[in-house]
This record gives sequence, structure tokens and C-alpha cells, in this order.
Amino acid sequence: MDYRRTCRIPAAARQLYELKHRAAEYYRSNGVPRRIEEALNVIFFSNPDDVYGALANWFSEISKTPVISRMTVKKVLDGTGQSTIQVEILCTVQNNEKSMSSVVMSAGSEWTDSIISDAAETNERKREQSVEIALKWIKDDLDPLLTGALPTEQLKIDQLLSNYFIEKLEKDQARKKKEREERVNEPPPPLVPAKPATPTKKRKNSKGKKSPILQKPIPPAEPAEPVLKGSIAIGAISLAVAKAGAIVNKTPLYLHVASLKHKQQIARKMAMPLPLVTLLSCGKTTSGKLNLMKEVIGIPPTGLTIRESIDVFMALQKEIAVLTDKLIKAGPVVKIVSSLGCLAVACDRLEQPLDIIQEACNHLNLELGRNIKLAINCAAHELMDYTKGQYEVINGNFRSPDEMVDMYVDLITRYPSIIALIDPLRKEDQEQWNNICNTLSSKCYLVAEAASKTIVKHLKSQNPSIPRSNGLVLKHIDETTISDLIEVFQLVEGENMITIIGSMEEESSEDSLADVAVGLEARFIKLGGLIRGERATKYNRLLVIEEEMREREILGKRRKHTFPYYADKSQTSLESNSMPSEEAEEG
Repeated sequence: MDYRRTCRIPAAARQLYELKHRAAEYYRSNGVPRRIEEALNVIFFSNPDDVYGALANWFSEISKTPVISRMTVKKVLDGTGQSTIQVEILCTVQNNEKSMSSVVMSAGSEWTDSIISDAAETNERKREQSVEIALKWIKDDLDPLLTGALPTEQLKIDQLLSNYFIEKLEKDQARKKKEREERVNEPPPPLVPAKPATPTKKRKNSKGKKSPILQKPIPPAEPAEPVLKGSIAIGAISLAVAKAGAIVNKTPLYLHVASLKHKQQIARKMAMPLPLVTLLSCGKTTSGKLNLMKEVIGIPPTGLTIRESIDVFMALQKEIAVLTDKLIKAGPVVKIVSSLGCLAVACDRLEQPLDIIQEACNHLNLELGRNIKLAINCAAHELMDYTKGQYEVINGNFRSPDEMVDMYVDLITRYPSIIALIDPLRKEDQEQWNNICNTLSSKCYLVAEAASKTIVKHLKSQNPSIPRSNGLVLKHIDETTISDLIEVFQLVEGENMITIIGSMEEESSEDSLADVAVGLEARFIKLGGLIRGERATKYNRLLVIEEEMREREILGKRRKHTFPYYADKSQTSLESNSMPSEEAEEG
């Protein structure tokens, strides 16, 4: 104690100070931080006449709910080496600024990759522009907009973010409209006289040759839904705020998301989503002739834990690697690791990847269709040859939309272990989607991923069944907020459709998608394969969540596979008896 300072203090005040000092010594000896003692000294000497009021003010300040003090953002790389952004939320906690959460969200899904070099360069340029605009939005506008907001008020913050995005979108649309009007008012270019056409000889039809059969014209492709550059800033901030809110509430992110979905009331039991693990990629980007099977996906029995499922698929993946090595020695087959986190193998026949998995299962004493089921991501939108109006299933082998339906019926008849088809057709082929639903919906899930609309479009139309399907793959991308995800999940569940949370093709190492899927109570989670690190982090997070839920005694059982039967639009959904019971699956 400084005697020279205390001697100038009245006796009563000196006694109060000594009392406070002894209290601080007591609390410090019992683990209370030294900053409390220092704060008491500062308060006493600065306010000797009103020490109680000063103490009350000080304690009220440090007990305030943490608020967002600022956000930081920087350009980083995602798991595939592409540019993206990292958003950090800092909050004022007990008068000190503290980093609460950080999110790295991939921007790769905004711009579709192309094997054509010119298009790929254009996409890369657009991606870089989008990242730069997102950086500017956050630094200039969104940081001051959210300063002082409570990270626990997710709905309010998401509304601010959505309003900001709508304002930017309307300005962008007005700019484009003005540019179109200016182009219309420009004088037309001078006419250049065309060269006279060279007369050609008409060829007579050779005897015995049939005239080509006229194919039914296909609906033209819908214009690509425009993505506003910079929109990734909205989705990234929304996720970062959700993570910060979970930390403030001292709860895991998956429980925080569940409380947001159920308006602060969490169900007593929550089931883990069933993982869809990509085993092989044999699509158009591989060197083989087969284009159809972008992903061949393994589905574990509903009774297996995440740990048991990963162990099974790890063993199966190793066995597939051994078998594909034999294919390489036998012929010109190229095998690489796809960005989807699985082996990309060149195949020439429709049945070849399925036969490889069948053989790998036989070596491991696994029964395909019982111990493991399959899903096929057909990615049909990538197969359409618009000059021919047909799908190029295998190089040089074209099928009309009607023939595609017949092909899928035949494939599932021969391989009943396939219980899901993802994007079997373009979204424009509405008639064929109806046909395939009427024919196969009692046997397998018919899921729209790229064939689906964006989450924002679903919310505007309040109709998730476009095209007609019994499941959707939903992704947290672009301007989608956590509140948007919750709303569209409730919409899809209200239509008795299955919900799948999907990762992007160009992923980051951010593992929050696992928490989001669990909190939203998704039926499935589609993360790709087990090989690449940005995929493995999410599978590892699922393992941690499952163990925590078991310890909290909130881990529930999954629902068994049931398929609604669509004989026509008016008929109600009926549970199919074509699948084995849950007990049989686990047996």
C-alpha cells in the first residue's frame, strides 16, 4: 500500500479501501484474476466519494451480453487452391475485445468449371472479382452495419444481411437494364454485302438407307440463374455469426442451430444424418468413355453409427484402390484423386463401376444391397448435347429423354442395390421427371441437386417440388443465410421430401457444415469421399458430434428408408414394402 497516497484519504474511506484490498487479496488467493484487484484500485482512487456507484457501473459493464465490435476479412485459399474469403467476428466481452469465430467459405460453387480453357479462364476471373467485391462489401458496409449487434440475434442479423443483398441486387439489375437500353439506342453497324453462296449439288438418297428418325424436340435450357458477385460475403457472415452466437450461449453449434430451428425448444432426441460417401467418380471429366456416373455413392445401413460407417467405407475404398490398380495394369486406364475426395476412374461401360464395387464388397464379405446400398449422381445437365437434343451417356452413345427413363428402369432392375438417383435428368425435362417418378419412386429416392432451384427461389415460390422429385440436395452458398436454410428445410419437410445437406465441389477445410446438417436434422449429408483433407475434416467433426450427443443422451435412432409412391399427383404417399425392414438391415 502506498502510504503517501492513503494518508491524504479520509479515515472512513481509508478503512473502506483496506476492506476492499483484503477482499481482493482473498479472491485472488482463490483464483480470481488480478485484473479485478487492479480495477478496484482504479475505481477507488478515481471515485473516492462514490466508490459504490463506480463499482456498480463497472460490474454492470463487464456483465453485459457480448456484442459484435467489428469484423475482419481477408482473402485465403480453399481446399483446392482457389481464392475465397475468411470472415472473423470480434466481440466486446467484459470490456475486452475478443475473437469469437472465424469462417472460411468456398467461393468455388459460384462459377462452374469448364474443361474448355477459355471458359475456365473466364470463370477464374469471375471468381477473383467476386472475392474482391466480397472483401469490399464487408470492409466498407457490412462491418459498420453489424457493429453493436448481438451475435445471439441470428434472425435479426440475417434480415439485415438479406436487406443489404437485395439493395445491391436491385442496383445491379438497374445498371444492366440501363446498359441494355444504351445498346438498343446505338446506331447499327454498317451492313457488309454477303458473298454469294456456292451452289451445291443435291445428293440423292441411296437405295436401302433409312431417313433419319425425327426426335421429339427437347425444352431449351433455362437461362443460368445469375449470381451477384460478392454474394459469398452474406453466407459467410451469417455462418460466422451463428458460430459466435453458439460460443456466447456456451453451446455447440449444432445445438445452437437446432434451437434456432425450433425457436429455442430442442427435441429430446436428435438423429445423426446418414453419410453419403462417394466411392468412385466416372463422369465426363475422366478419360474413359462413360459420362453418366459423376459419383457412385455408398449408403450405409441406417443402424450403423458414423464411426462404423466410416470404418466400412475406408475398408471398401482400399479394396477398390487395389482393384483399379489391376485395371491400370490390364489396359490404358487412368486413375486420379478427384476434387470430390474419391478415386476418378476411366470406365467404358455403364455397368463397370458398379461391378468394381460389387467385387470389392465380395472380397470384404459385404452384401451389396444389404450391408451397403448405392446412389448414383448422374449429373444429367452435363451430358446434354444441344445440337443433337440428346444425352451423351457414353461417348458416341446418345439417348433421348424418354430413352433415359427406360435406361434407369433397366439399371435399377438389374442393380436393386441402387436406392437413389441424383439429377437423373435436366430440370427442364418436366415430362420425363414425372414419368420417372411414376415408375421408380416406389423403389428409390429421386433427388434434385443441380436440377433444383436455388434456396432463395424455393422460398419465393414456396414450392420445392420443381422438378417433381422426392428429395433435394441443399447447400449453404452465396447469399444463403442460416435463417434461409432453416426456412427451406421446414418447407421441404412439410412436403414429406427427404432433406440432404450437400458440400460444394470446391470445398474449404471449414467443418461447420457437419454442425449445420445435424442442427437442421437433415436425413442425409453428402460430403464426397474420404480421401481429401477438406472432406475428412467434416467427417471427423461428425464423429465428435455423435460422441457428444451420446454423452448428452440426446442421440436418437434414424428413420428407415421409405419411398413415397407417385402413381399420379392426386394420390397420397404410401410407404413402400420393397425395402427390407430396419431389423433385417442391421442383421
